[in-house]
Amino acid sequence: MNRTTDVLRHAVRRRLDATRGDSGVGSRAGRGTAAGTAGRRPYGDRGMTAIEFVFLTPVLFFMIFATVQFALYFFADHVAQAAAQAGARKARAEADADPSGWQGKATSTAQDYIDQLGPNLLDGQAITPLQPDPATVGVLVTARVPTIFPGLHFTVHEESQGPVERFVPDNGG
Repeated sequence: MNRTTDVLRHAVRRRLDATRGDSGVGSRAGRGTAAGTAGRRPYGDRGMTAIEFVFLTPVLFFMIFATVQFALYFFADHVAQAAAQAGARKARAEADADPSGWQGKATSTAQDYIDQLGPNLLDGQAITPLQPDPATVGVLVTARVPTIFPGLHFTVHEESQGPVERFVPDNGG
């Protein structure tokens, strides 16, 4: 009976070692030889996987959230840039024909782009028409970017400007 019990214990021990990743080949070296420690893992290895998991999980989550925040920022920047360019195109086309009303048309065009591309992406956006000189017009878009991390504040500033498009008739000469 004692022999059968030892064989079963040995088979169960091999099965448990295999589930822990110990193939049993060459695994007897480094194990304790004192009474009560034969066939057991050394105490220095126990619990290392759990400790590594506890330390690495927050780092992994931070990296995932930082990647998402990075993507949010750059998408918001691209939306603001597209809105500023669309507003500037409208301003360049309308400034010669309507010198007093191009600002409203450029602002509404930029706002339409923001509403189409990312209506919830830019918080507190400010669209400002620009006219640094009589021959140049443009649009400045400034907005806050939503953040995943509390306490962080990101802002995008995109500006686009260009010369006023003027129709010059051909005199034939």
